[in-house]
Amino acid sequence: MAEVKIKPLADRVLVMPVQAEEKTASGIIIPDTAKEKPQKGTVIAAGPGTKDDKMEVKIGDVVLYGKYAGTELNVDGKDYLMMRQSDILAVI
Repeated sequence: MAEVKIKPLADRVLVMPVQAEEKTASGIIIPDTAKEKPQKGTVIAAGPGTKDDKMEVKIGDVVLYGKYAGTELNVDGKDYLMMRQSDILAVI
């Protein structure tokens, strides 16, 4: 797991998205302009929750989230997404 100096507050979660596919199953290379934004990632850090909402995700969970969920962050050259727990659709 990556060690990050970011501590999410309330019900926010820091997610490291999986890398976008470079090739199709048949071996066709996908150019950067045609790559789909990933909708799956690993939870790197999670806030403590709020008095109304307890945190259901934990560090290390692989999650699915909406296509436009979260705010993109770049910390130490790595890309992350900061989102509310409610933006997460499922834990897989």
